Amino acid sequence: MAAMSGKIVQHVLVAQCCQQDRHLSTQYRKDCCTPYRKNLLPYLSGKLAWNDIPTKKLSTFSNLNRAIVYCNAASSATIIHSVDKSAFLKLQNGSDIRGVAVDGVEGEPVSLTEPVTEAIAAAFAAWLLDRKKPDSSTRLKVSVGHDSRVSAQKMQDAVSRGLAGGGVDIIQYGLASTPAMFNSTLTKNEDFLCPADGSIMITASHLPYNRNGFKFFTNAGGLGKVDIKDILERAADIYKNFTDEGLKEAEKRAAQSVKRVDYMTVYTSDLVAAVRKAAGNIEKPLEGFHIVVDAGNGAGGFFAEKVLQPLGAITTGSQFLEPDGYFPNHIPNPEDKDAMKAITKAVLDNKADLGIIFDTDVDRSAAVDSSGRELNRNRLIALMSAIVLEEHPGTTIVTDSVTSDGLTTFIEKKLGGRHHRFKRGYKNVIDEAIRLNSVGEESHLAIETSGHGALKENHWLDDGAYLMVKLLNKLASAKASGMGKGSKVLTDMVDGLQEPAISVELRLKINQDHEDLKGGSFRAYGEAVLQNLENIIASDPKLQKAPVNYEGVRVSGYGGWFLLRLSLHDPVLPLNIEAPSNEDAIKFGLVVHSAVREFTALDTSALNKFVHI
Repeated sequence: MAAMSGKIVQHVLVAQCCQQDRHLSTQYRKDCCTPYRKNLLPYLSGKLAWNDIPTKKLSTFSNLNRAIVYCNAASSATIIHSVDKSAFLKLQNGSDIRGVAVDGVEGEPVSLTEPVTEAIAAAFAAWLLDRKKPDSSTRLKVSVGHDSRVSAQKMQDAVSRGLAGGGVDIIQYGLASTPAMFNSTLTKNEDFLCPADGSIMITASHLPYNRNGFKFFTNAGGLGKVDIKDILERAADIYKNFTDEGLKEAEKRAAQSVKRVDYMTVYTSDLVAAVRKAAGNIEKPLEGFHIVVDAGNGAGGFFAEKVLQPLGAITTGSQFLEPDGYFPNHIPNPEDKDAMKAITKAVLDNKADLGIIFDTDVDRSAAVDSSGRELNRNRLIALMSAIVLEEHPGTTIVTDSVTSDGLTTFIEKKLGGRHHRFKRGYKNVIDEAIRLNSVGEESHLAIETSGHGALKENHWLDDGAYLMVKLLNKLASAKASGMGKGSKVLTDMVDGLQEPAISVELRLKINQDHEDLKGGSFRAYGEAVLQNLENIIASDPKLQKAPVNYEGVRVSGYGGWFLLRLSLHDPVLPLNIEAPSNEDAIKFGLVVHSAVREFTALDTSALNKFVHI
């Protein structure tokens, strides 16, 4: 295999085998192509990237795959069924696209078929070409990565065919994280074909194994709701014009234009460099620290071997690092109680200094200190706020709407910052922080209780791994300055955070088929519920509506607060309550119950049970 300037040029035998792969017998594919695929191109296997490759071989491949290799994307034998525009639009989930990609779950028919996926990818190519407006001599490049889902390979191949049909070049990253995909549009490195003009991450975050979806990026950040709707409308039009001949042509183009690189080596080396810099350029600033990682069988398993170990940390006891799209151990979700119990147990069993847990695609994270105390939700926001406000005194911290009053007091009274509570949705809080900076109000952190967090210093990249790097920086710098080692330095930073005795979330679902809606939308129905609650609050002197609030109805009283809001995407009214006692929480519940009981399309069973009605 010839090499030049750090790049590996096209391997003729592999290319020939792959070209014949689609046309020759199953036995020929097994005898001829498979050995090369296993040795050189793990992304091509029917399983997920890395799944059946030993760790030592992974390390070797990581060095080889710094180069570029060429091969065709897999063909699609999926029959094209009629799909109207409304079906495409239903795939929108705020600033993401999500659907059912795997058959087998009763009542959940596949909505994200390969042809639908091809159409969406082709639509993104068209959208990108409209935005970038390259001259005739320039071809745009789009990077494509995926998490550990069982449908990942199928989706990656379909995306590649769609992009090729849309007239752009494709760079496949295989198993990757969402933050890395955005980062690929910023990195300047010709050996890795960076920067990419656009990027697609194939993921459905923590949703069940049969789901999948897409997140899109340019160097300006993640796409917004309006952009996603535009892409889906384009996709519906493209899909209508699909022909067998056109799909075959797209497949041929993909065979010629798909390239693969191991971009994750760039991304992880940047994380390692950030910690070393924070510790005064010490090679192994985490030497002596014992840190365990729980990746939940998602895409975050790299963090133990590729980030912590080079920094000198001991990582024995780390768990669920191997990608497995069925998520057999627990949901990869820092908000999930079972997931947090799993990482807490790992910390205590291994007497570790710190535990780190990621969601499936690594844009969310949380931690556990050496005593087993969870550093997630309000505690994680408090900790990140303390770190950021040390670096940028007085800055504004933007959070979602369900953060506690105790957090506001902590940020404003103890840390000297400003707490700006905004709408739920990671894109909402990031965009609000960017907006505040644009009008002269300095903000350096946008973070949700879900574990999504973005920093101005990191291009407002929604990055769970980078959040954990900020914690590691604190550990490393404390050790380097002689303040000792261990997670106490982190725990001490959230000392004084007032936490409620009772914290609950109840979900009131709206039955869209109920006659009480009178043919109207669930959104209009939900707004009517909220208006009725406002009217009741106005007549109760013991309750005070929040003077500034960006979604739903937030009310203080009885030593706590509650928020009833309409979900961003679903026919649901989530109710969050925080109170100093169960009795006070029930008082809030009864107030809400009095406002919703006449709205018969609401399922109030969870609320009824909570208030004992």
